[in-house]
Amino acid sequence: QVQLVESGGGLMQAGASLRLSCAVSGLTFSIYELGWFRQAPGKEREFVGGISRSGGSVAYAEPVKGRFTISRDNARNTVYLQMNSLLPEDTAIYYCAARYRISDYVSVDRNNYEYWGQGTQVTVSS
Repeated sequence: QVQLVESGGGLMQAGASLRLSCAVSGLTFSIYELGWFRQAPGKEREFVGGISRSGGSVAYAEPVKGRFTISRDNARNTVYLQMNSLLPEDTAIYYCAARYRISDYVSVDRNNYEYWGQGTQVTVSS
């Protein structure tokens, strides 16, 4: 049974930093591409960042470039999202997702991801 479990969300003030974690089990972690997505109230789920199976390729959405960093630890089967300089518009439920991929590439399309976590709430106050 594949499981993705996010943790690390919370209520923060603007300008603060937060690190989200996503522990993955039930699959061969090292051959899966991983992504972080978020969904704010009334909005569609959107891509935040992604990392290839090797970690050699990363991609970020424009609103978070320079502030967020995605990384993975294949020994711990965990993917991280370091979020710095948080803004109120970063408020959303954050989801991690996994996709089996042969090539070392990152997809920004949420429809390409096979497995999803339940999400963790991040709230940023001004």
